[in-house]
Amino acid sequence: MRKLTFKMGGIHPADKKISSNSKIEILPLPEKVYVSMAQHLGAPATPVVAVGDTVKVGDVIAEPSGFVSAYVHSPVSGVVKAIAPRADIAGNLVPHIEIEVSGDEWREDIDLSTTLITDIPENPADIINKVKLAGVVGLGGATFPTHIKLSPPPGKKAECIILNGAECEPYLTSDNRIMIERSSEIIIGAALLSHAMGDCPVVIAIEENKNEAIMTMSSKLSSLQHTTSVCGKLSIKVLQKKYPQGGEKQLIDAVMGRQVPSGKIPIDVGAVVQNVGTALAVYEAVQKNRPLITNVMTVTGDCQLVQHNYQFRIGTPLSFIAEQAGGVPASAAKIISGGPMMGKAISNMEATTVKGTSSLLYLTEEQTKRRPGSACIRCGRCAGACPMGLEPYLLFKLAKVSDMEALESNAVQDCIECGCCLYSCPASVPLLDMIRPAKADVLRIIKTRK
Repeated sequence: MRKLTFKMGGIHPADKKISSNSKIEILPLPEKVYVSMAQHLGAPATPVVAVGDTVKVGDVIAEPSGFVSAYVHSPVSGVVKAIAPRADIAGNLVPHIEIEVSGDEWREDIDLSTTLITDIPENPADIINKVKLAGVVGLGGATFPTHIKLSPPPGKKAECIILNGAECEPYLTSDNRIMIERSSEIIIGAALLSHAMGDCPVVIAIEENKNEAIMTMSSKLSSLQHTTSVCGKLSIKVLQKKYPQGGEKQLIDAVMGRQVPSGKIPIDVGAVVQNVGTALAVYEAVQKNRPLITNVMTVTGDCQLVQHNYQFRIGTPLSFIAEQAGGVPASAAKIISGGPMMGKAISNMEATTVKGTSSLLYLTEEQTKRRPGSACIRCGRCAGACPMGLEPYLLFKLAKVSDMEALESNAVQDCIECGCCLYSCPASVPLLDMIRPAKADVLRIIKTRK
């Protein structure tokens, strides 16, 4: 089988998939959960419960407050104790709903059985509506509301859905585990996505370092194609191991051989990218009437004695998860939510999980040390590594003098903040440290023009 990859840039960091053989464990419930109203891209949700209300698992506790927004559901049964600001992982105050846990009583219309349901709803609109009502968002990192992606603007049509199973960040293995342990549900979820978008083809793209996932997904797809016609539009493609293979534009290039122009989005070239975790959430929403209240996260690191992949409920304190995994390792100097390349440092372990939480990654002091920086030697390695075709050394210089016009003309807004430039620089120039805030400034300027 020919292995696909994107054409421009990229790097090859060590895999460090040391938790890949750790089966998914169900995390116990904490005494309280704190459910964020800002756990999806777009406008925060608006609470529809009051202090003192009793809720069941799956009850709606917040509604969308804008076009780009999503429903939020109670991940537990219990009593609403407070609706108030609470610090997120970066220390920013965000509205949360605090629920004191009492038992585990689910909404009556949610199917908790493990029976695989392969019958696809006839009307695509019914699929999209169920996805919307279940609060499903993209679980590949961006947490963009999925129902919007499934409803392209007039004149746009999906020619291919790419299901992202790359999981190219070092250490992370939650997608790998769900492809091994929940493969049938992911495949039916992919078929639902296909039907929702006019029965277009679906390519499930998996990196070559996930051999068990590739074999399991291929076997289940073959068996389901023999028992039901819903999977006839699905295929599996193997990707070369390269970072950032999981980026939308990189996946589209690898699978379809198409480049998304600057200022355009995937649907402009006929592509829609969804994560394998999103496909699983779509299956549960449509076939089981189950809202997005759980996800799978990895607890890992070279200093972590026992590796874990946990199924958690949203709103669970990170400190509780760390305790369940044996406590924060003594030699951990930094804790990351996400991978080491694009993850975010956690400044507050009392912050809680959100729909898109993917990991607790422990790094030692040695792993977090930066090499001393020196002057740029104009070797061009950063430009060669950039998967977006940018010139990071130039953007760095322009950012230092705040030349917004030149930054925009040199497409700083296209930077995906993957860190390939910083990783590849032999002079250890802090390229991304300057480029990231400059990009944010340019995007604000562009937004004011609209």
